[in-house]
Amino acid sequence: MCYTQNRFNALLSACVLSLIATAGWSQSLTWLGTLGGDYSYASGVSADGAVVVGRAVNAAWPHNDRAFRWTACGVMQDLGTLGGCCSWANGVSANGAVVVGWAANAAGYSRAFRWTASGGMQDLGTLGGDESYASGVSADGAVVVGWARNGAGQDRAFRWTASGGMQDLGTLPGGGWSEAYGVSADGAVVVGWAFNADWQGLAFRWTAAGGMQDFGTLGGDWSAAWGVSADGAVVVGWARNGAGQDRAFRWTASRGMEDLNTTYASLLTNGSHLEWATAISPDGRYIVGQGVNAATGRYEAFLLNTRCTLDGDVNGDGIVDDADLLIVLFNFGNRCP
Repeated sequence: MCYTQNRFNALLSACVLSLIATAGWSQSLTWLGTLGGDYSYASGVSADGAVVVGRAVNAAWPHNDRAFRWTACGVMQDLGTLGGCCSWANGVSANGAVVVGWAANAAGYSRAFRWTASGGMQDLGTLGGDESYASGVSADGAVVVGWARNGAGQDRAFRWTASGGMQDLGTLPGGGWSEAYGVSADGAVVVGWAFNADWQGLAFRWTAAGGMQDFGTLGGDWSAAWGVSADGAVVVGWARNGAGQDRAFRWTASRGMEDLNTTYASLLTNGSHLEWATAISPDGRYIVGQGVNAATGRYEAFLLNTRCTLDGDVNGDGIVDDADLLIVLFNFGNRCP
């Protein structure tokens, strides 16, 4: 097994080096192809960009979605299923070695899986029901989160580890349903949404010490958390305001739930707004999601850089100094395509 893993690591390293040698530091766009069908969709990427995961239609008839793992050497691998028709990959570890998602089993039920090159696709089971879905994985691939059906037919957020199995994270007081969407780098913080006693769906942040914490809303009746920073301190998602509008939010312990449309109003043109925040960079600086762009009159993906920058601060550390000058000197004369 160790020999196989070493060969896998060596091949991955060779692919990465090949990509670097070919592209250098230039900008690039790479189309990943399909598994023989007519579309593919990427949903996760490793820390260095060398491994991408998602789903793609295969060539068999009838066409089915299959979880894939693509590497920098240009190979899209079909990760298979658990005996059924289809599968989706939703997340990948920082080094690209562990993939999580869901796959159909022989009985036609969806099951959360964890995939590795050495172990293949592992069924993570359920909480007593018939289905489960994995949506996120920690940086080292050891912790998987998602939701699974219990014996009463309710979906419950779970946190899975090899030693502890699938742990039911419960719900908000009086509620019956919950789903987990994101996990911190070390696996200690889980975020998602859960029903309370009034059947109100609310964003939550879970830790072993504090349990499930309700974030509330922005004055409306619903919210959901989708992404969390590496240290678990910053959470993003969407919440309904008092006017019944969906608005992107950011939560921290010190500031609570902020409407990004209010905090960054100076960046928005009249008529534009940010509806959903779906992911956040490990350091909490970048937030991505979907909003309405008034200039085009359509829904569009957005990238929000939350760091205040100074003219001349090339490396974005908040100081204009010799380090910025060196970056300019080493790149003098270069231009973007």
